[in-house]
Amino acid sequence: MSTDLKQDWEAPATRRPVVIFGAGSIVRDAHLPAWAAGGYEVAGLTDPDRAKAEALAEAHGTRALTQDEALAVPGAVFDLATPPDVHASILARLPGGAPVLVQKPMGSDLDAAREILRICRERRLLAAMNFQLRFAPMAVALKDAIDRGLLGQVTDIEMHGVLATPWGLWKFLAGLPRIEIAMHSIHYLDLIRHLAGDPRGVAARTLGHPAHAVAQTRTAAILDYGSDLRCVLSVNHDWDYGRPHQACEMRVAGTRGAAFMKMGVNLDYPHGEPDVLELNTGEGWQAVPLTGSWFTESFTARMHNLQRAAAGEERLIAPVEDGWRTMALVEACYASSAAPLTPIEDTP
Repeated sequence: MSTDLKQDWEAPATRRPVVIFGAGSIVRDAHLPAWAAGGYEVAGLTDPDRAKAEALAEAHGTRALTQDEALAVPGAVFDLATPPDVHASILARLPGGAPVLVQKPMGSDLDAAREILRICRERRLLAAMNFQLRFAPMAVALKDAIDRGLLGQVTDIEMHGVLATPWGLWKFLAGLPRIEIAMHSIHYLDLIRHLAGDPRGVAARTLGHPAHAVAQTRTAAILDYGSDLRCVLSVNHDWDYGRPHQACEMRVAGTRGAAFMKMGVNLDYPHGEPDVLELNTGEGWQAVPLTGSWFTESFTARMHNLQRAAAGEERLIAPVEDGWRTMALVEACYASSAAPLTPIEDTP
């Protein structure tokens, strides 16, 4: 049962070259290794910091390009590993109809997401959001198990994270008003939507920590799926007390079985630990032998899907239209967090 679940993503018949916008740590640690593993030629990369782009390009056997040169690469798939506030300006300059992978979040807020969606529609871009957790082997297998009915009706989804996240790796986050949900828990919210559909509403609270200046590092949320499905998320990035009591795990239960998933990359990021998926469908817990991890096989699978969609070989998963729905959920979380909670009566 556990060994025949779908995990891998079929590669396209023909691979287009990839052009990367950005030269930050996510490009170094995930994008470049993933494109190499998938057999993709990186035709070049561009970044406002020319020296950083040149150093990264030299280390990975590609070229540092100006933005104009990057936009002119023929037949390319464009990979926007850029801060959210610059996505729209780059998308507006891409060749009409071009395939493009857009780093999450889809802009800084929901209004920015609307503008990105407008540009993509106007320019007929085949635009996908890089919600790559959906494509991690463990998540693909979990979705396959749910779709096959192995867990029965899903009745419980619980995301639990107690982490020590090195926020300093991402210099562009300094001073941004939205961090934890928009930059991290957005992955979990998107995966929950992928597994269970859109919730009716959300109650959330996100906050920072007195030990540092990052806007938010801790979030708790309840997603409303009606009376049959309980869905909660609790994430704390300030649990800097080492293993074994750190965690990054999702539990999914249904009327016929349950699943446990560990996202190992977030434990000692970016080196991490192996991912884990275990299922119990009535015969005890069984480990699913995984063919890869969130970092970096999910990125490769995300690119496979985009390139296959560009070739007409399959539908595009998590296009910008669907990404907007995840951004709407993120926006609702922030709106809920800013609203007062129900007061407690203080007089008998």
